[in-house]
Amino acid sequence: MTRRTALRIGSLAKSSGVSRDTLRYYERGRLLPRALRCEGGFREYDTKVLHWVRFIKQAQAHGLTLKEIRDLVSHEADAGRQRCRYVRDLLARKVIELEARQRELDAFCGTLRDYLHMCDRALERRTEVECPVVENLGQAKAE
Repeated sequence: MTRRTALRIGSLAKSSGVSRDTLRYYERGRLLPRALRCEGGFREYDTKVLHWVRFIKQAQAHGLTLKEIRDLVSHEADAGRQRCRYVRDLLARKVIELEARQRELDAFCGTLRDYLHMCDRALERRTEVECPVVENLGQAKAE
């Protein structure tokens, strides 16, 4: 007889880095499959759920909404090619959004690098000097 591997809610919370309340919320919101209950009434999750919780947190951290994540993991929506097409379109939109955000971040990193170099040059001088970044930003604000 094989024993099903399961995680109780506390173990899943600790392993995934989210709270028990968050796991209950995900379950109520159909982001996770409904947990089975043991004889004592405790929630028991299949160990595969840990992967899903980590995916949910990573997806949220990178801009997907809980509704979008639910759409990805939901088993109640259309099946087959129609469902696959929906998921593909959702992912394609998110990739476009993330790529645009990446370009904005790259540009801002370039600005910060320029400011860092300005600070380095100012600090290399042996005389007391005002921070060129603060001066630069102050001038831009006044304009």
